[in-house]
Amino acid sequence: AFSALSALSSSLALRSCSPCSPSSALSQRSARISLALRFDNLALRSLPVDPSEDSAPRAVPGACFARVRPTPLRNPRLVAMSPPALALLGLEAGGPEAEREAEAALYFSGNRLLPGSEPAAHCYCGHQFGSFAGQLGDGAAIYLGEVRGPRGARWELQLKGAGITPFSRQADGRKVLRSSIREFLCSEAMFHLGIPTTRAGTCVTSDSEVVRDIFYDGNPKKERCTVVLRIASTFISRFGSFEIFKPPDEYTGRKGPSVNRNDIRVQMLNYVIGTFYPEIQEAHADNSIQRNAAFFKEITKRTARLVAEWQCVGFCHGVLNTDNMSIVGLTIDYGPFGFMDRYDPEHICNGSDNTGRYAYNKQPEICKWNLGKLAEALVPELPLEISELILEEEYDAEFEKHYLQKMRKKLGLIQLELEEDSKLVSELLETMHLTGGDFTNIFYLLSSFSVDTDPSGLEDFLGKLMSQCASVEELRVAFKPQMDPSSLCVLISQLSACEQGAGQRNWLACSLFT
Repeated sequence: AFSALSALSSSLALRSCSPCSPSSALSQRSARISLALRFDNLALRSLPVDPSEDSAPRAVPGACFARVRPTPLRNPRLVAMSPPALALLGLEAGGPEAEREAEAALYFSGNRLLPGSEPAAHCYCGHQFGSFAGQLGDGAAIYLGEVRGPRGARWELQLKGAGITPFSRQADGRKVLRSSIREFLCSEAMFHLGIPTTRAGTCVTSDSEVVRDIFYDGNPKKERCTVVLRIASTFISRFGSFEIFKPPDEYTGRKGPSVNRNDIRVQMLNYVIGTFYPEIQEAHADNSIQRNAAFFKEITKRTARLVAEWQCVGFCHGVLNTDNMSIVGLTIDYGPFGFMDRYDPEHICNGSDNTGRYAYNKQPEICKWNLGKLAEALVPELPLEISELILEEEYDAEFEKHYLQKMRKKLGLIQLELEEDSKLVSELLETMHLTGGDFTNIFYLLSSFSVDTDPSGLEDFLGKLMSQCASVEELRVAFKPQMDPSSLCVLISQLSACEQGAGQRNWLACSLFT
Protein backbone atom coordinates (compact mmCIF):
# COMPACT_ATOMS: atom_id res chain seq x y z
CA ALA A 1 0.00 0.00 0.00
CA PHE A 2 2.86 2.38 0.83
CA SER A 3 4.52 1.65 -2.51
CA ALA A 4 1.27 2.32 -4.34
CA LEU A 5 0.79 5.63 -2.54
CA SER A 6 4.38 6.64 -3.26
CA ALA A 7 3.92 5.89 -6.96
CA LEU A 8 0.65 7.82 -6.98
CA SER A 9 2.36 10.77 -5.29
CA SER A 10 5.07 10.83 -7.97
CA SER A 11 2.51 10.55 -10.76
CA LEU A 12 0.30 13.30 -9.40
CA ALA A 13 3.30 15.56 -8.77
CA LEU A 14 3.86 15.63 -12.53
CA ARG A 15 0.26 16.42 -13.37
CA SER A 16 -0.07 19.78 -15.06
CA CYS A 17 -3.04 22.07 -15.27
CA SER A 18 -3.54 25.73 -15.95
CA PRO A 19 -1.66 27.83 -13.37
CA CYS A 20 -3.81 30.18 -11.34
CA SER A 21 -3.71 33.77 -12.44
CA PRO A 22 -5.59 36.89 -11.35
CA SER A 23 -7.01 37.44 -14.82
CA SER A 24 -10.38 39.11 -15.16
CA ALA A 25 -11.80 36.00 -16.86
CA LEU A 26 -10.83 33.84 -13.89
CA SER A 27 -12.22 36.43 -11.51
CA GLN A 28 -15.56 36.26 -13.32
CA ARG A 29 -15.57 32.47 -13.16
CA SER A 30 -14.57 32.53 -9.49
CA ALA A 31 -17.60 34.60 -8.67
CA ARG A 32 -19.67 31.45 -9.10
CA ILE A 33 -17.91 29.53 -6.34
CA SER A 34 -17.87 32.51 -3.99
CA LEU A 35 -21.60 33.03 -4.44
CA ALA A 36 -22.29 29.33 -3.90
CA LEU A 37 -20.79 29.30 -0.41
CA ARG A 38 -22.87 30.85 2.37
CA PHE A 39 -20.62 31.53 5.36
CA ASP A 40 -22.02 31.69 8.88
CA ASN A 41 -19.07 31.65 11.29
CA LEU A 42 -20.84 30.78 14.51
CA ALA A 43 -17.71 29.61 16.34
CA LEU A 44 -16.02 33.00 16.08
CA ARG A 45 -19.17 34.72 17.31
CA SER A 46 -19.57 32.32 20.22
CA LEU A 47 -16.02 31.93 21.53
CA PRO A 48 -13.26 34.42 22.47
CA VAL A 49 -10.81 35.47 19.74
CA ASP A 50 -7.35 36.84 20.51
CA PRO A 51 -7.24 40.53 19.51
CA SER A 52 -3.68 40.32 18.15
CA GLU A 53 -3.16 39.41 14.49
CA ASP A 54 0.50 38.52 14.99
CA SER A 55 1.13 35.10 13.42
CA ALA A 56 4.50 34.66 15.11
CA PRO A 57 4.63 31.59 17.42
CA ARG A 58 3.51 32.69 20.89
CA ALA A 59 1.29 31.85 23.83
CA VAL A 60 -2.37 32.71 23.29
CA PRO A 61 -4.05 33.18 26.69
CA GLY A 62 -7.73 33.86 27.25
CA ALA A 63 -8.85 32.87 23.76
CA CYS A 64 -10.01 29.92 21.67
CA PHE A 65 -8.83 31.43 18.37
CA ALA A 66 -6.13 33.64 16.91
CA ARG A 67 -6.76 35.42 13.61
CA VAL A 68 -4.29 34.51 10.85
CA ARG A 69 -3.83 34.76 7.10
CA PRO A 70 -2.90 31.83 4.84
CA THR A 71 0.58 32.11 3.33
CA PRO A 72 0.36 32.15 -0.51
CA LEU A 73 1.86 29.36 -2.61
CA ARG A 74 3.71 29.64 -5.92
CA ASN A 75 1.72 28.32 -8.86
CA PRO A 76 -0.90 26.28 -6.97
CA ARG A 77 -2.61 23.56 -8.98
CA LEU A 78 -5.15 20.88 -8.26
CA VAL A 79 -4.05 17.32 -7.61
CA ALA A 80 -7.40 15.78 -6.70
CA MET A 81 -10.91 16.68 -5.65
CA SER A 82 -13.80 14.75 -4.12
CA PRO A 83 -17.09 15.80 -5.75
CA PRO A 84 -19.19 14.03 -3.05
CA ALA A 85 -17.40 15.96 -0.29
CA LEU A 86 -17.67 19.28 -2.12
CA ALA A 87 -21.36 18.64 -2.73
CA LEU A 88 -21.88 18.93 1.03
CA LEU A 89 -21.06 22.62 0.59
CA GLY A 90 -23.31 23.04 -2.42
CA LEU A 91 -20.40 22.96 -4.89
CA GLU A 92 -21.50 20.81 -7.81
CA ALA A 93 -19.33 19.80 -10.75
CA GLY A 94 -20.02 21.87 -13.83
CA GLY A 95 -18.31 23.85 -16.54
CA PRO A 96 -14.98 23.13 -18.26
CA GLU A 97 -12.64 20.95 -16.22
CA ALA A 98 -9.66 23.32 -16.56
CA GLU A 99 -11.72 26.20 -15.17
CA ARG A 100 -12.91 24.15 -12.20
CA GLU A 101 -9.36 23.08 -11.40
CA ALA A 102 -7.96 26.60 -11.59
CA GLU A 103 -10.79 27.93 -9.44
CA ALA A 104 -10.35 25.25 -6.78
CA ALA A 105 -6.57 25.76 -6.73
CA LEU A 106 -6.95 29.50 -6.23
CA TYR A 107 -9.32 29.36 -3.26
CA PHE A 108 -8.39 26.07 -1.63
CA SER A 109 -4.67 26.80 -1.56
CA GLY A 110 -5.39 29.90 0.51
CA ASN A 111 -4.06 32.20 -2.21
CA ARG A 112 -7.39 34.00 -2.38
CA LEU A 113 -9.94 34.25 0.43
CA LEU A 114 -13.58 33.47 -0.17
CA PRO A 115 -15.99 36.32 0.67
CA GLY A 116 -17.30 35.71 4.18
CA SER A 117 -14.40 33.57 5.33
CA GLU A 118 -12.57 34.63 8.49
CA PRO A 119 -9.29 32.69 8.74
CA ALA A 120 -8.22 31.76 12.25
CA ALA A 121 -6.23 29.12 14.13
CA HIS A 122 -7.68 27.20 17.07
CA CYS A 123 -5.96 27.06 20.47
CA TYR A 124 -5.85 23.72 22.26
CA CYS A 125 -3.59 21.65 24.50
CA GLY A 126 -3.04 17.92 24.76
CA HIS A 127 -1.57 14.87 26.40
CA GLN A 128 0.95 13.48 23.90
CA PHE A 129 2.09 9.90 24.49
CA GLY A 130 0.66 10.19 28.00
CA SER A 131 2.36 13.43 29.05
CA PHE A 132 0.80 16.88 29.15
CA ALA A 133 2.45 19.02 26.47
CA GLY A 134 0.89 22.42 27.26
CA GLN A 135 -0.27 24.70 24.44
CA LEU A 136 -0.37 23.05 21.01
CA GLY A 137 -3.04 24.46 18.69
CA ASP A 138 -3.44 24.54 14.92
CA GLY A 139 0.18 24.80 13.89
CA ALA A 140 -0.41 23.90 10.25
CA ALA A 141 -4.18 24.23 9.82
CA ILE A 142 -6.31 27.31 9.31
CA TYR A 143 -10.05 27.62 9.94
CA LEU A 144 -11.68 29.42 7.01
CA GLY A 145 -15.17 29.57 8.41
CA GLU A 146 -18.44 27.65 8.46
CA VAL A 147 -20.63 27.11 5.42
CA ARG A 148 -24.31 26.32 5.30
CA GLY A 149 -24.86 23.42 2.92
CA PRO A 150 -27.85 23.07 0.59
CA ARG A 151 -29.70 20.98 3.19
CA GLY A 152 -29.01 23.45 6.01
CA ALA A 153 -26.18 21.52 7.65
CA ARG A 154 -23.23 23.52 8.95
CA TRP A 155 -19.77 22.55 7.67
CA GLU A 156 -16.46 23.92 8.83
CA LEU A 157 -13.76 24.47 6.20
CA GLN A 158 -10.13 24.10 7.15
CA LEU A 159 -6.94 24.35 5.10
CA LYS A 160 -4.22 21.99 6.29
CA GLY A 161 -0.72 23.11 5.35
CA ALA A 162 -1.62 26.77 4.69
CA GLY A 163 1.27 28.37 6.60
CA ILE A 164 2.50 29.80 9.88
CA THR A 165 0.15 30.41 12.83
CA PRO A 166 0.84 31.41 16.45
CA PHE A 167 0.77 27.69 17.25
CA SER A 168 3.40 26.57 14.72
CA ARG A 169 6.17 26.52 17.35
CA GLN A 170 9.40 25.59 15.54
CA ALA A 171 7.65 24.29 12.41
CA ASP A 172 6.84 26.05 9.12
CA GLY A 173 3.08 25.45 8.95
CA ARG A 174 3.41 23.47 5.73
CA LYS A 175 2.53 19.94 4.61
CA VAL A 176 3.96 18.05 1.65
CA LEU A 177 2.46 16.14 -1.26
CA ARG A 178 2.96 12.58 0.01
CA SER A 179 1.34 13.13 3.42
CA SER A 180 -1.45 15.23 1.90
CA ILE A 181 -2.36 12.53 -0.60
CA ARG A 182 -2.48 10.00 2.23
CA GLU A 183 -4.88 12.18 4.22
CA PHE A 184 -7.05 12.92 1.18
CA LEU A 185 -7.39 9.25 0.24
CA CYS A 186 -7.94 7.92 3.75
CA SER A 187 -10.49 10.57 4.73
CA GLU A 188 -12.70 9.66 1.80
CA ALA A 189 -12.03 5.91 2.12
CA MET A 190 -13.08 5.92 5.79
CA PHE A 191 -16.28 7.78 4.92
CA HIS A 192 -17.19 5.24 2.27
CA LEU A 193 -16.43 2.45 4.75
CA GLY A 194 -19.18 3.97 6.89
CA ILE A 195 -16.83 5.17 9.64
CA PRO A 196 -17.38 8.65 11.14
CA THR A 197 -14.61 10.88 9.79
CA THR A 198 -13.62 14.30 8.60
CA ARG A 199 -13.80 14.69 4.83
CA ALA A 200 -11.31 15.90 2.21
CA GLY A 201 -12.60 18.19 -0.53
CA THR A 202 -9.47 19.01 -2.51
CA CYS A 203 -5.73 18.48 -2.57
CA VAL A 204 -3.71 21.37 -4.07
CA THR A 205 0.04 21.23 -4.64
CA SER A 206 2.44 23.97 -5.79
CA ASP A 207 5.94 24.99 -6.85
CA SER A 208 6.69 26.24 -3.32
CA GLU A 209 9.05 23.88 -1.52
CA VAL A 210 10.09 22.91 1.99
CA VAL A 211 12.88 20.63 3.15
CA ARG A 212 11.96 17.34 4.84
CA ASP A 213 14.00 14.36 6.04
CA ILE A 214 11.63 11.79 4.56
CA PHE A 215 13.19 8.66 6.08
CA TYR A 216 14.79 10.36 9.11
CA ASP A 217 18.18 9.18 7.88
CA GLY A 218 19.99 12.52 7.67
CA ASN A 219 19.28 13.01 3.96
CA PRO A 220 16.75 15.85 3.74
CA LYS A 221 15.17 16.67 0.39
CA LYS A 222 12.99 19.40 -1.06
CA GLU A 223 9.30 18.59 -1.36
CA ARG A 224 6.29 20.40 -2.78
CA CYS A 225 4.09 22.37 -0.39
CA THR A 226 0.56 20.98 -0.55
CA VAL A 227 -2.74 21.98 1.04
CA VAL A 228 -5.75 19.78 1.81
CA LEU A 229 -9.23 21.24 2.16
CA ARG A 230 -10.75 19.50 5.17
CA ILE A 231 -14.51 19.46 5.77
CA ALA A 232 -16.28 18.49 9.01
CA SER A 233 -19.07 19.57 11.31
CA THR A 234 -16.29 20.91 13.53
CA PHE A 235 -12.53 20.71 13.95
CA ILE A 236 -12.29 23.13 16.83
CA SER A 237 -13.80 20.90 19.48
CA ARG A 238 -11.18 18.37 20.48
CA PHE A 239 -10.67 16.79 23.87
CA GLY A 240 -7.58 19.01 24.07
CA SER A 241 -9.70 22.11 23.44
CA PHE A 242 -10.88 21.82 27.05
CA GLU A 243 -7.35 21.33 28.37
CA ILE A 244 -6.34 24.99 27.86
CA PHE A 245 -7.48 25.61 31.44
CA LYS A 246 -5.22 22.97 32.99
CA PRO A 247 -3.03 24.20 35.88
CA PRO A 248 0.67 23.20 35.98
CA ASP A 249 0.96 19.45 35.42
CA GLU A 250 2.50 17.57 38.33
CA TYR A 251 4.80 15.59 36.02
CA THR A 252 5.77 17.95 33.19
CA GLY A 253 5.20 21.29 34.91
CA ARG A 254 3.48 22.58 31.80
CA LYS A 255 0.15 24.38 31.98
CA GLY A 256 -2.58 25.56 29.68
CA PRO A 257 -2.61 29.17 28.45
CA SER A 258 -5.98 29.95 30.05
CA VAL A 259 -5.65 28.72 33.63
CA ASN A 260 -8.43 29.96 35.96
CA ARG A 261 -10.66 31.02 33.04
CA ASN A 262 -13.68 28.89 33.92
CA ASP A 263 -15.83 31.51 32.20
CA ILE A 264 -14.37 30.39 28.86
CA ARG A 265 -14.93 26.73 29.75
CA VAL A 266 -18.60 27.55 30.33
CA GLN A 267 -18.74 29.36 26.97
CA MET A 268 -17.21 26.35 25.23
CA LEU A 269 -19.66 23.91 26.81
CA ASN A 270 -22.60 26.14 25.89
CA TYR A 271 -21.35 26.38 22.31
CA VAL A 272 -20.49 22.69 21.84
CA ILE A 273 -23.63 21.28 23.42
CA GLY A 274 -25.98 23.89 21.96
CA THR A 275 -24.53 23.49 18.45
CA PHE A 276 -23.71 19.79 18.15
CA TYR A 277 -25.97 18.25 20.79
CA PRO A 278 -29.11 20.43 20.66
CA GLU A 279 -31.34 17.62 21.91
CA ILE A 280 -29.27 17.44 25.12
CA GLN A 281 -29.39 21.21 25.53
CA GLU A 282 -33.16 21.19 25.15
CA ALA A 283 -33.69 18.28 27.55
CA HIS A 284 -31.55 19.77 30.33
CA ALA A 285 -31.81 23.52 29.77
CA ASP A 286 -32.47 24.21 33.46
CA ASN A 287 -29.70 22.04 34.97
CA SER A 288 -26.15 22.49 33.69
CA ILE A 289 -24.74 19.54 35.67
CA GLN A 290 -27.28 17.12 34.23
CA ARG A 291 -26.75 18.63 30.78
CA ASN A 292 -22.98 18.26 30.98
CA ALA A 293 -23.32 14.71 32.29
CA ALA A 294 -25.60 13.77 29.38
CA PHE A 295 -23.09 15.34 26.99
CA PHE A 296 -20.19 13.39 28.50
CA LYS A 297 -22.21 10.18 28.36
CA GLU A 298 -22.95 10.71 24.68
CA ILE A 299 -19.36 11.44 23.68
CA THR A 300 -18.26 8.42 25.72
CA LYS A 301 -20.58 6.18 23.73
CA ARG A 302 -19.68 7.79 20.39
CA THR A 303 -15.98 7.32 21.09
CA ALA A 304 -16.51 3.68 22.06
CA ARG A 305 -18.42 3.03 18.83
CA LEU A 306 -15.80 4.86 16.77
CA VAL A 307 -12.87 2.81 18.02
CA ALA A 308 -14.93 -0.37 17.58
CA GLU A 309 -15.35 0.59 13.92
CA TRP A 310 -11.57 1.07 13.63
CA GLN A 311 -10.87 -2.35 15.13
CA CYS A 312 -13.26 -4.04 12.72
CA VAL A 313 -11.44 -2.76 9.62
CA GLY A 314 -7.90 -3.03 10.99
CA PHE A 315 -7.37 0.74 11.10
CA CYS A 316 -4.57 2.09 13.30
CA HIS A 317 -4.64 5.82 14.01
CA GLY A 318 -1.05 6.08 15.20
CA VAL A 319 -1.22 9.22 17.37
CA LEU A 320 -4.19 9.00 19.73
CA ASN A 321 -3.20 12.00 21.81
CA THR A 322 -6.02 13.92 23.52
CA ASP A 323 -5.67 16.70 20.95
CA ASN A 324 -6.43 14.19 18.19
CA MET A 325 -9.76 13.11 19.68
CA SER A 326 -12.98 14.66 18.39
CA ILE A 327 -15.69 15.93 20.73
CA VAL A 328 -18.31 14.82 18.20
CA GLY A 329 -16.91 11.32 17.63
CA LEU A 330 -15.10 11.70 14.29
CA THR A 331 -11.82 10.23 13.06
CA ILE A 332 -9.55 13.28 12.79
CA ASP A 333 -5.91 14.12 12.03
CA TYR A 334 -4.61 11.51 9.61
CA GLY A 335 -0.88 11.35 10.29
CA PRO A 336 1.11 8.09 10.56
CA PHE A 337 -2.04 5.97 10.26
CA GLY A 338 -2.10 2.53 8.70
CA PHE A 339 -4.26 -0.49 7.96
CA MET A 340 -3.10 -3.93 9.03
CA ASP A 341 -2.21 -6.43 6.35
CA ARG A 342 -1.40 -9.64 8.23
CA TYR A 343 -3.35 -9.72 11.47
CA ASP A 344 -1.15 -8.76 14.39
CA PRO A 345 -2.91 -7.45 17.52
CA GLU A 346 0.29 -5.63 18.52
CA HIS A 347 0.68 -3.91 15.14
CA ILE A 348 2.25 -0.43 15.41
CA CYS A 349 1.85 1.92 12.45
CA ASN A 350 3.76 4.89 13.92
CA GLY A 351 7.53 4.50 13.65
CA SER A 352 8.07 6.89 16.56
CA ASP A 353 5.82 4.91 18.93
CA ASN A 354 8.69 3.03 20.54
CA THR A 355 6.65 1.67 23.45
CA GLY A 356 3.63 0.57 21.44
CA ARG A 357 1.32 2.91 23.35
CA TYR A 358 -0.89 3.34 20.29
CA ALA A 359 -0.69 -0.21 18.94
CA TYR A 360 -3.80 -1.68 17.31
CA ASN A 361 -4.89 -3.68 20.38
CA LYS A 362 -4.27 -0.70 22.70
CA GLN A 363 -6.60 1.69 20.88
CA PRO A 364 -9.77 0.91 22.89
CA GLU A 365 -8.10 1.41 26.27
CA ILE A 366 -6.22 4.53 25.11
CA CYS A 367 -9.46 6.15 23.92
CA LYS A 368 -10.94 5.40 27.33
CA TRP A 369 -7.87 6.96 28.99
CA ASN A 370 -8.32 10.05 26.84
CA LEU A 371 -11.95 10.30 27.91
CA GLY A 372 -10.68 10.27 31.48
CA LYS A 373 -8.53 13.31 30.69
CA LEU A 374 -11.53 15.02 29.12
CA ALA A 375 -13.46 14.33 32.31
CA GLU A 376 -10.72 16.04 34.33
CA ALA A 377 -10.81 19.01 31.97
CA LEU A 378 -14.55 19.53 32.50
CA VAL A 379 -14.23 20.07 36.27
CA PRO A 380 -15.86 22.03 37.96
CA GLU A 381 -18.68 22.18 35.40
CA LEU A 382 -19.02 18.41 35.68
CA PRO A 383 -17.84 16.88 38.98
CA LEU A 384 -15.28 14.11 38.47
CA GLU A 385 -17.22 11.57 40.53
CA ILE A 386 -20.10 11.84 38.04
CA SER A 387 -18.01 11.61 34.86
CA GLU A 388 -15.85 8.75 36.17
CA LEU A 389 -18.96 6.71 36.98
CA ILE A 390 -20.36 7.38 33.50
CA LEU A 391 -17.08 6.30 31.92
CA GLU A 392 -16.95 3.03 33.85
CA GLU A 393 -20.59 2.18 33.26
CA GLU A 394 -20.83 3.10 29.58
CA TYR A 395 -17.56 2.81 27.68
CA ASP A 396 -16.62 -0.88 27.83
CA ALA A 397 -20.22 -2.06 27.44
CA GLU A 398 -20.80 0.17 24.40
CA PHE A 399 -17.53 -0.87 22.79
CA GLU A 400 -18.16 -4.60 23.24
CA LYS A 401 -21.74 -4.34 21.98
CA HIS A 402 -20.87 -2.36 18.86
CA TYR A 403 -17.74 -4.38 18.10
CA LEU A 404 -19.62 -7.68 18.25
CA GLN A 405 -22.45 -6.29 16.11
CA LYS A 406 -19.99 -5.25 13.41
CA MET A 407 -18.05 -8.53 13.53
CA ARG A 408 -21.27 -10.51 13.25
CA LYS A 409 -22.07 -8.58 10.08
CA LYS A 410 -18.59 -9.22 8.69
CA LEU A 411 -19.12 -12.94 9.26
CA GLY A 412 -22.69 -12.98 7.93
CA LEU A 413 -24.20 -13.83 11.32
CA ILE A 414 -27.22 -11.60 10.85
CA GLN A 415 -30.25 -13.86 11.40
CA LEU A 416 -29.39 -15.42 14.75
CA GLU A 417 -27.29 -14.03 17.59
CA LEU A 418 -25.74 -16.54 19.99
CA GLU A 419 -23.71 -16.08 23.15
CA GLU A 420 -20.85 -18.06 21.67
CA ASP A 421 -20.48 -15.59 18.75
CA SER A 422 -17.93 -13.64 20.76
CA LYS A 423 -15.84 -16.77 21.25
CA LEU A 424 -16.09 -17.57 17.54
CA VAL A 425 -14.73 -14.11 16.65
CA SER A 426 -11.89 -14.44 19.16
CA GLU A 427 -10.91 -17.87 17.85
CA LEU A 428 -10.95 -16.65 14.25
CA LEU A 429 -8.66 -13.72 15.12
CA GLU A 430 -6.34 -15.99 17.09
CA THR A 431 -6.14 -18.33 14.09
CA MET A 432 -5.36 -15.36 11.82
CA HIS A 433 -2.62 -14.32 14.20
CA LEU A 434 -1.02 -17.77 14.44
CA THR A 435 -1.17 -18.30 10.66
CA GLY A 436 -0.32 -14.75 9.62
CA GLY A 437 -3.65 -14.37 7.81
CA ASP A 438 -4.35 -11.19 5.88
CA PHE A 439 -7.00 -9.35 7.91
CA THR A 440 -8.86 -7.75 5.02
CA ASN A 441 -8.55 -10.52 2.47
CA ILE A 442 -9.65 -13.29 4.85
CA PHE A 443 -12.92 -11.49 5.55
CA TYR A 444 -13.31 -10.72 1.84
CA LEU A 445 -12.97 -14.41 1.00
CA LEU A 446 -15.35 -15.46 3.77
CA SER A 447 -17.98 -13.14 2.28
CA SER A 448 -17.89 -15.20 -0.91
CA PHE A 449 -18.41 -18.55 0.84
CA SER A 450 -21.72 -20.23 0.09
CA VAL A 451 -23.33 -22.50 2.66
CA ASP A 452 -24.53 -24.61 -0.25
CA THR A 453 -20.97 -25.37 -1.39
CA ASP A 454 -20.44 -29.10 -2.04
CA PRO A 455 -17.44 -30.91 -0.47
CA SER A 456 -15.31 -30.58 -3.59
CA GLY A 457 -15.84 -26.84 -3.64
CA LEU A 458 -15.00 -26.58 0.07
CA GLU A 459 -11.49 -27.89 -0.52
CA ASP A 460 -10.91 -25.25 -3.19
CA PHE A 461 -12.24 -22.54 -0.87
CA LEU A 462 -9.92 -23.64 1.95
CA GLY A 463 -7.04 -23.45 -0.50
CA LYS A 464 -7.90 -19.83 -1.23
CA LEU A 465 -7.96 -19.08 2.49
CA MET A 466 -4.58 -20.76 2.96
CA SER A 467 -3.14 -18.61 0.18
CA GLN A 468 -3.79 -15.55 2.38
CA CYS A 469 -1.73 -16.98 5.26
CA ALA A 470 1.98 -16.52 5.86
CA SER A 471 4.62 -19.07 4.95
CA VAL A 472 6.59 -20.94 7.61
CA GLU A 473 9.58 -18.68 6.98
CA GLU A 474 7.48 -15.55 7.39
CA LEU A 475 6.03 -16.92 10.63
CA ARG A 476 9.51 -17.74 11.88
CA VAL A 477 10.46 -14.09 11.47
CA ALA A 478 7.17 -12.76 12.87
CA PHE A 479 7.32 -14.87 16.02
CA LYS A 480 11.05 -14.65 16.59
CA PRO A 481 11.58 -14.18 20.35
CA GLN A 482 13.50 -11.25 21.76
CA MET A 483 15.75 -13.42 23.96
CA ASP A 484 18.47 -15.70 22.59
CA PRO A 485 17.41 -19.27 21.62
CA SER A 486 19.30 -21.08 24.39
CA SER A 487 17.77 -18.93 27.12
CA LEU A 488 14.34 -19.43 25.57
CA CYS A 489 14.72 -23.21 25.61
CA VAL A 490 15.73 -23.14 29.27
CA LEU A 491 12.74 -20.96 30.14
CA ILE A 492 10.29 -23.16 28.25
CA SER A 493 11.75 -26.23 29.91
CA GLN A 494 11.29 -24.75 33.38
CA LEU A 495 7.74 -23.57 32.72
CA SER A 496 6.64 -26.85 31.17
CA ALA A 497 8.47 -29.34 33.36
CA CYS A 498 5.36 -30.18 35.38
CA GLU A 499 3.09 -30.55 32.38
CA GLN A 500 2.35 -33.76 30.53
CA GLY A 501 4.04 -33.90 27.16
CA ALA A 502 6.43 -31.11 28.08
CA GLY A 503 9.39 -32.69 26.34
CA GLN A 504 7.68 -32.80 22.98
CA ARG A 505 6.59 -29.16 23.20
CA ASN A 506 10.08 -28.06 24.27
CA TRP A 507 11.63 -29.81 21.28
CA LEU A 508 9.11 -28.23 18.92
CA ALA A 509 9.59 -24.71 20.30
CA CYS A 510 13.39 -24.94 20.30
CA SER A 511 13.36 -26.32 16.74
CA LEU A 512 11.15 -23.48 15.56
CA PHE A 513 13.19 -20.64 17.03
CA THR A 514 16.77 -21.89 16.66
